[in-house]
Amino acid sequence: MHPKKILHVANLSLTVKGAGYYGVPFKISNGLTRCGHHVLPFSDRDIARAATIFRSRKWGIRPANDQLVAVAKEFRPDIILFGHADSIRPETLVRLRDALPAVRLAQWNVDPLFEPDNVRRLNSKIDHVDATFVSTAGTQLDALSASGRHAVAFLPNPVDPSIERARCFAVPRRDLASDLFFAVGSGPFPRNHCGQETCGNEIAERLMAALPHLRGDFPGCLGAPLKVGAPYEAALASSAMGLNISRRNDTTWYSSDRMAHLVGSGQLTFIDRAAGFDALFDDSELGFYSTEDELVAKLDHFLADDDARKRVAEAGWAAYRRLFDTTRIAAYMVDVILGDLDPQQHRWTR
Repeated sequence: MHPKKILHVANLSLTVKGAGYYGVPFKISNGLTRCGHHVLPFSDRDIARAATIFRSRKWGIRPANDQLVAVAKEFRPDIILFGHADSIRPETLVRLRDALPAVRLAQWNVDPLFEPDNVRRLNSKIDHVDATFVSTAGTQLDALSASGRHAVAFLPNPVDPSIERARCFAVPRRDLASDLFFAVGSGPFPRNHCGQETCGNEIAERLMAALPHLRGDFPGCLGAPLKVGAPYEAALASSAMGLNISRRNDTTWYSSDRMAHLVGSGQLTFIDRAAGFDALFDDSELGFYSTEDELVAKLDHFLADDDARKRVAEAGWAAYRRLFDTTRIAAYMVDVILGDLDPQQHRWTR
């Protein structure tokens, strides 16, 4: 493919909090660059804040939209890609098409489709873009594409070898700081886990009660402080196993991007079968469970057999990179946007 000029409008802030430094915006930009494209970042939120003396994103929305149009006219991209660019108004996309009739527009989103407000945000731009990418599959993605007028595609959470750099599978469990890493934004926040409504605090309490010898690192649970930035990266690199529990775990192929952080760091990662990832990975690669008793039994098994833990963790790490390396995901996105996709190249599009 001839290299394209791509204007990437997303939250590419240098002051972003938490795990944002390891977030999808940076990974997509990295992947597109590795594909050979010329990628120009446009951090809509930063530009909106900088547009007023009050450093208010709300009051800077109009000048940020005007600046985007001005930058696009100067850069003349082949593709403008919007990622959670909520500061950019739908009418600005009309202005961009008027200024650049040949440009292709697309949006990507890694928030779940079971959140009505997220669906509203996607729908506000969906008739103005050529393609929409969302990290939820199944019937909810089908509903988003019901009109059939524009491409709607599943977006896997990408892994980036320059970001997920740890290899926990290569380290004996005894030499790692913790046995299980389970991070949540808020311990009391409701979560659907094994078909039941519960919360992170309750899950952590039950696991510690069932496995008193488990060395857990549970930031955000039971009063433990959150880990963000460098401490979060250090925690990813120092745990034998990881537990990936999103807000809902019964939605086809939906996960927070923490799944990529855990698997990509070489942790043996556990995930509810109801999320459907067993269609893409098997039990020799990820720790699938359907009940909490099964989760406890598997954790206990891998605590006792570290060679098995390392073997499964490395297989999952390798399989995830084969499927969801950010360069491959970026190339897939460009193919969808340009209408050049070969579905046989990707297991999640067959």
